[in-house]
Amino acid sequence: MTEVLAGKVAVVTGANSGIGLAAAQRFAAEGAHVIITGRRQDALDAAAAEIGSNVTAVRGDVANPADLDRLFAVVAEQGRRIDVLFANAGGGEFATLEEVTEQHFDDTFNTNVRGTLFTVQKALPLLNDGASVILTGSTAATTGGEAFGVYAASKAAVRSFSRTWANELRGRGIRVNTLVPGPIKTPGITGLAPNEEEAKSLRAFFAQQVPLGRMGEPAEAAAAALFLASDQSSFVTGTELYVDGGLNQI
Repeated sequence: MTEVLAGKVAVVTGANSGIGLAAAQRFAAEGAHVIITGRRQDALDAAAAEIGSNVTAVRGDVANPADLDRLFAVVAEQGRRIDVLFANAGGGEFATLEEVTEQHFDDTFNTNVRGTLFTVQKALPLLNDGASVILTGSTAATTGGEAFGVYAASKAAVRSFSRTWANELRGRGIRVNTLVPGPIKTPGITGLAPNEEEAKSLRAFFAQQVPLGRMGEPAEAAAAALFLASDQSSFVTGTELYVDGGLNQI
């Protein structure tokens, strides 16, 4: 069977774990050389070992422009250009309107909005014409879930970015789409709970909200990312692909 990303170069941010790691693994399995980033060196090293071959790991925080410069300098120094950019790094924490602090707001928007914008902007000189750019959104952007207001707003901004950038980059044939996961079994979800007992309750709560009756797996989101990364989605741009078990659809 032909590898759908054979000979391609894919950059995946936030690839230490969860959807980013699963996507990087899938991209590499489909023939791409994958360049991954993450903030923690130990987790990044473990992710690279798990992916195996065809991987370069560069530690960095997308909220830090100097780290992004270093990431893309490594790509250029290797003599590579980018065919797939998966701007996946992001995160959030629960906080009601009364509980939101300036630090909470800044941390969330610096990573999810500022980080996403400058990841894509700084990648532009290295993006091949016809490249695929994938952003990571969230069903939270449209559901109005309690205590997730700042996170939801940040993901609504990402959702808007994909539409504008798809329009701005169409002259180069660059497609920009947003992958919109629902509740997926990732450390980012379970890490919202302070202990394992509450994490178990949180997983059960999320599963009850999903029409399919369960949380999704990172590999299921990665399969959707592969579709957006490959030529199989060659006529898809400026859109949102929901991987949510029907949460926002039914």
